[in-house]
Amino acid sequence: MRIIKATLEHLDLLTPLFVRYREFYGELPYPDSSRAFLEKRLKRGESVIYLAIALDDERKLLGFCQLYPSFSSLSLKRVWILNDIFVAEDSRRMLVADHLMREAKKMARETQAVRMRVSTTANNEVARKTYESIGFRKDTEFENYVLPISHE
Repeated sequence: MRIIKATLEHLDLLTPLFVRYREFYGELPYPDSSRAFLEKRLKRGESVIYLAIALDDERKLLGFCQLYPSFSSLSLKRVWILNDIFVAEDSRRMLVADHLMREAKKMARETQAVRMRVSTTANNEVARKTYESIGFRKDTEFENYVLPISHE
């Protein structure tokens, strides 16, 4: 597999797998809105997306990850949020996620980041074990809270 940084040229390749990722987490597909969302992130430089492409078929996407930049006021450094990572069903158990996360980790180092953050559902044992194998540690210092914002 090859890991590449996504550009606008990859939207048609990325969107179907991004839609499957959203459906995996119980969201409705919305392919047009999903494509528009990804397009905005890439055009505005608001995220970095890595793609795992099959060596034997450049049009076969094995998986992707999307990172958002953030900052730490305490350390005065950049932080990357590994917000999305997904591997196609027929590409699992091929270390696709490992390769994607290694590339993300390399980019984090190159941009002088102090850390990467990731979260997953509490019952996603496979994801948790994969993150830990790359070197992520469970945060025992800070509790995380979410404030839903209603748009009624």
